[in-house]
Amino acid sequence: MNRFVAAERALRTAAPHQLLDAVRRVLTDQYAADSVELFLADYGLTVLQPVSVLPHTLQPVSVHNSPAGRAFGAQEPCVEALSGDSADRVRAHLPVTVRGDRLGVLTVVLPGDEHTDGCLGELAEIAQVLGHEVVVAERDTDLYLQARRRDRLTLAAEMQWQLLPGRSCSRPEYELGAQLEPAYAIFGDNFDWSATADRLSLYVTNGMGEGIEASLLTNLAINALRNARRAGLPLADQAALADQAVYAHYRGRCYLSVLMLDFDLATGRVRAVDAGSPRLLRLRRGAVKRVDFDAQLPLGMFEETDYVAQEFWAEPGDRLVFVSDGVYDVASPGGEAYGDIALARAIQSTRLLPAADVPRAVLRELNGHRGRPVADDDALVVCLDWRGR
Repeated sequence: MNRFVAAERALRTAAPHQLLDAVRRVLTDQYAADSVELFLADYGLTVLQPVSVLPHTLQPVSVHNSPAGRAFGAQEPCVEALSGDSADRVRAHLPVTVRGDRLGVLTVVLPGDEHTDGCLGELAEIAQVLGHEVVVAERDTDLYLQARRRDRLTLAAEMQWQLLPGRSCSRPEYELGAQLEPAYAIFGDNFDWSATADRLSLYVTNGMGEGIEASLLTNLAINALRNARRAGLPLADQAALADQAVYAHYRGRCYLSVLMLDFDLATGRVRAVDAGSPRLLRLRRGAVKRVDFDAQLPLGMFEETDYVAQEFWAEPGDRLVFVSDGVYDVASPGGEAYGDIALARAIQSTRLLPAADVPRAVLRELNGHRGRPVADDDALVVCLDWRGR
C-alpha cells in the first residue's frame, strides 16, 4: 500500500470528529511531518479558524495577509521557509476545497525543500480528500461548524447558513461565488443553486422582515422552490408553487422577492423569473450593463399569481453579478445611495479576481461607502463566471 492510499484510507475510516487526528497520524508516519493543523474559513471570510477542541488553543490566521491566506485565495499550495530553523524545515499551506467550494487550509511542517518538492502534489491531493470527508462528517458532528465561527451566530443566521448550498462552486461551464453580510446576524437574504448534467438552477432571494420571522419566511420559500424543482417543474411553475405555499401560510402579510434563473449548460440560453428586488448586472467585453426583466409580483403577495419566464443568452466570458437591495440601496453618511453606477465601478475594479473572491471584494467596497461598521440590512452578492461548452 503506497502512502497516499494509506492517508486516504485513514481519512475514510476515521470517526467524524477525528479527521484531524487521522491526517496528523498518517502525515507524521508517512511524510515525516512535524506538525499538522487544519484551518477553516469563518462565515465572514476574514480569518482562517483553527480546528481543535474548544476552547481554541491556536490563534486565527488572516485570510488577507498571511501565507495560509494566500494559499486559500489563490487555491495553490504555498510553501514558506521557517526562518531561523536549524533543522531546515518548511511550512506548506494546502487548500482544502470541494468542487470549487473553498473550505480552508491544511498547514503541514515538513523537512526541507527537496523532501517537500517530492511530496507536495500528494499532500495537495490529501487536502482535497480531507475536504470531502469534512463535508460528509458535518452530518454527524458540530466540530467543523463550530470552528468556522469567529463570533456567535444569531439564531436567524444559524438557520440561514444551514439553508445555503455553499459559498462557491466550480464546473467546466461556470464558476460561482456568493457571500452574505453581516455574516453573523443575517436577516432574510439567501441564495440557492443546483446543477445537473445539462442545467444550472440559481435563485437569489430577499425576504421581508427581520430576525427569526425573516428566516422562517426564507426557509419556507426556499424549501417550496426546491420541492418544485425536484419534482421536475419548469421555472414559472416553480415560482407559482412557492407563491402558493407562502401565501397559504402568511395570507399576504409577508412575501419574498426572488430572481430565479435556469441555465442551459450546452447553449447558454437562460430562462428567468424576476419576482421582486434582486438585480442582475452583466460584465461583457469590458462593459457593465444592468439586465432588466419584466417585473412580476413577489412570492406570497397575492393568491394564485401566475408567473412567466423570460429568456436571455449568456456568452462565454460573461460575468453575471446578482445583488440584493441591501447592496444597491445602501446610503452613504451623506445620504447618497450606492446604486448601479457605484456597483458597476466595483464590478470593473474586481474583474481580474476569480468569481469566488468577487462577492467579498464588492462587499468591502460597500462597507467603505456605508461609512459605518454595522449594516441596517442584509447585503448579498453572487458572482457567476460563464464559460459555456
